Amino acid sequence: MSHESEKTANNETKVMWKPSPERIAASKFNQFKEFVNEKYQYNIGDYWQMYQWSITKIEEFWATVYEFSNIITKSQYEVVLEKDVKMEDVPRWFVGSTLNYSENILQKMRHCEKVAIYVRGEQEHLDLKYKDLYRMVKKVSSTYREIGIQKGDRIAAFVTNGVEAVVAMLAAATIGAVWSSCSTDFGLGAVVDRMSQIQPKLMLFSCTSIYNGKRFDHREKIGEILREIGSIETVISISEKLTDVSDKRVLNWSDIIDGYEQDDGDIYFEPVSFDWPLVILFSSGTTGKPKCLVHATGGVLLQHKKEMELILDFKDSDILFYYTTTGWMMWNWLVSGLLVGMSIVVYEGTPLGPTPSVLWDLIENLNVSVFGTSAKYLQYLEDVDYKPNTTHRFEALKTILSTASPLKPNSFEFVYANIKTDLFLGSISGGTDIVSLFVAGCSVLPVYKGEITCRCLGMAVESWDEYEKPVFDVPGDLVCTKPFPVMPVYFYNDPDKTKYKASYFSKFQGVWCQGDFVRINSTTQGLFMLGRSDGTLNPNGVRFGSSEIYNCVEGIGGIQDSLCVGQLIDQNERVILFVKLKVASKPASFYDHELDPSLKSQIVSKIRATLSPRHVPAKILLVDSIPYTNNGKKIEVAVKAILNQLYVAASKSGKTDSKEKLAYASQNVVIDHKVIVSVAEKESITQFLKIHQLVE
Repeated sequence: MSHESEKTANNETKVMWKPSPERIAASKFNQFKEFVNEKYQYNIGDYWQMYQWSITKIEEFWATVYEFSNIITKSQYEVVLEKDVKMEDVPRWFVGSTLNYSENILQKMRHCEKVAIYVRGEQEHLDLKYKDLYRMVKKVSSTYREIGIQKGDRIAAFVTNGVEAVVAMLAAATIGAVWSSCSTDFGLGAVVDRMSQIQPKLMLFSCTSIYNGKRFDHREKIGEILREIGSIETVISISEKLTDVSDKRVLNWSDIIDGYEQDDGDIYFEPVSFDWPLVILFSSGTTGKPKCLVHATGGVLLQHKKEMELILDFKDSDILFYYTTTGWMMWNWLVSGLLVGMSIVVYEGTPLGPTPSVLWDLIENLNVSVFGTSAKYLQYLEDVDYKPNTTHRFEALKTILSTASPLKPNSFEFVYANIKTDLFLGSISGGTDIVSLFVAGCSVLPVYKGEITCRCLGMAVESWDEYEKPVFDVPGDLVCTKPFPVMPVYFYNDPDKTKYKASYFSKFQGVWCQGDFVRINSTTQGLFMLGRSDGTLNPNGVRFGSSEIYNCVEGIGGIQDSLCVGQLIDQNERVILFVKLKVASKPASFYDHELDPSLKSQIVSKIRATLSPRHVPAKILLVDSIPYTNNGKKIEVAVKAILNQLYVAASKSGKTDSKEKLAYASQNVVIDHKVIVSVAEKESITQFLKIHQLVE
């Protein structure tokens, strides 16, 4: 059904699209609904009734998903959910079950001629069939075993988004090893801070990459990584040969997979428990090194199958293209598309050139049916006035997914007007913390302008105020009140779960809260994501901690101190870095806070080289002081909250002059005392926030 213009009674939310009755009838959700009703003699009629059942009888729901999904297991579970274990203590799911992630992808497709992976972008193109994917994984997993990699060992990767990454990850899961990857645009410090914590025994490296037509040679950086991470015994080199690593065993990818087409041997899939580690992702807080989130084999498998089939209605006939890098959680999600039996597209390179049509040419040429991107990319298309439907037909395209940051209301209008009218546009949100989704678009529900359609099945999501009460139509903290299978099983190097509990269970006792602000529409049940409620930075979905910036900046000569926070600008977060110099440099005037260009360039270069281009702040400003709490912590959350209020107030001022905007905003902003501990801290912040650029 095409674009519509009706509105709901509440907030005048515009209906952009509705699924046709035929689409609903043919959906996986509808099949699951019939399965549930027959199995339990229920009379569930729609998504919302299914959702209530899924969060009321969570064990019954997840056991039914487990059965419906036809998961290949070596032994059956005895208990669905571990009894008498608090949510913050991470109860085990499907106790007694053993399975293998890769087996659930490869075994049933072993002889399939269908393409599993389309390799595209600024790399050698390849169409790899499922039968050849099986053979290639067989070759690589055999090599892992030959060099002594065992169940539980960590395999790290600094790689481009090519076929090698997917094969290497599946081969790791085949033997029960634990995978962790980052992309080649990560700086030395970002790689070492992450991978040194998990002590990998083997690491794969893409020696070169191409982006926007420019070739990058990473071999010098790789040498530095190997000198910093002493646990690495073996290196697998991709695309170029490595030298100057004499103390390491070096293997070449091309040698490992040589002759894979003729290898018809069987893969031995190591059976692992449901909660056995599959991947390690990294989530940064505001202090210390990035946290190492360990995600379970069964949790990832079951959750991704549920999301892709029951909520998003992926079919084995679909082709999924999600633009991502190997350092983002969506890369792991993309690989799980293979669980459905669909084809996936791995793309390396810029999404913007040589012309804005580059991704849309690919989508049309491959008949991509599901395209995943970011809100920023869709906004870019609108900003440059590129309208894909003027040059492309997109007959196969049925779904567009958007994540990383909230999809602005105007982007909904843009998609339906300039890409395709009969299309399921799904804004989705979850995070690295759960390597999946809390809330998402749903293929059997209407799409409302500016909203994420629903809370996902099995995820007891609510919006809470500071009194721990569920609220609607006003901002609140996104919480999940009941356990779910894809909670991280633990943090690496956190044996007593101190960091784990502090990250998710410190704000509300016994209830998951990862720091997202949300508003739920009481009429549509749709959600508006409002940004981070803590000090973690999340510009365009690239989530990182302020401490990573501090570690870069405060080592630069001349800089004494700094503060790094996010500011919400029209639903997108930008990062602002404030620096204080060792030698006092009083701004020439009240409104002159620009940094010396040479020092600013030095900061940008250091962050870009040490972390990545995505970490570079949108603004770098000179200040006279950095605000601290009474116990010596930098005040981040309060500054962020006030900056957001300043921007909103300035936007409503009707003024055009910067000084007048600042004056109006300063007079009309009420500081929220809940985020400030003392009067001294309030005064510290007040002195700090006299900068006109913040409200422009």
